[in-house]
Amino acid sequence: MVSLTSIIPCSSSSSCPSFSSILLISSAKTTENTSCCLRIRSTGLLWQRSFSSSPRHLNIKSAATKPAKSPAEEDWKVKREYLLEKRVRSVDPKEALRLQKENGFVILDVRPEAEYKEAHPPGAINVQIYRLIKEWTAWDIARRAAFAFFGIFSGTEENPEFIKSVESKLDKDAKIIVACSAGGTMKPSQNLPEGQQSRSLIAAYLLVLNGYKNIFHLEGGLYSWFKEELPAVSEE
Repeated sequence: MVSLTSIIPCSSSSSCPSFSSILLISSAKTTENTSCCLRIRSTGLLWQRSFSSSPRHLNIKSAATKPAKSPAEEDWKVKREYLLEKRVRSVDPKEALRLQKENGFVILDVRPEAEYKEAHPPGAINVQIYRLIKEWTAWDIARRAAFAFFGIFSGTEENPEFIKSVESKLDKDAKIIVACSAGGTMKPSQNLPEGQQSRSLIAAYLLVLNGYKNIFHLEGGLYSWFKEELPAVSEE
């Protein structure tokens, strides 16, 4: 998921702070040269795009405020510590396949529905953790504009029905392996001392937060599953 953090005026000699609002800019007179910084915060990442405005082209037009932070937007460090506390374990694709066949584990594919239909492990259940932006509030319109600014015309948002949809398909005692495309990792490394967040790890966090007891995570994601040529099916 990608959420817009801010469009703010800033000087070239200082860094731009982050805000929880979107500022829309239009043409107007100003008294000095100013630059603008567009920041988009994603899952564990921050994209930034700066652009200059001449003395006659900067004006703050309006603002749309971001809703309160959801559990999925909690800091990765907090999510990781909770996952480790709840003993959520990562398994590689071959181990996941064995657990599915021999121990009754269900693979929960949290990718978008279109990706799931293109290819997924046999028997996998799809509940997307992010969906295309559906609403048309001022915040949603501003997010669409921000995505378009970066050439992304199908922006996504957290799926508010994620837990409810999972609960309609799997009970709290179900043995679940959560999978997404890349997988992410909770393992520390020199470059990533806290591992790397991913959609499947966010989904795993939400599941244990909501009382699911047997949650595993697919290390390497479905990219690794397909790369190792493990069984896969598609839907027309």
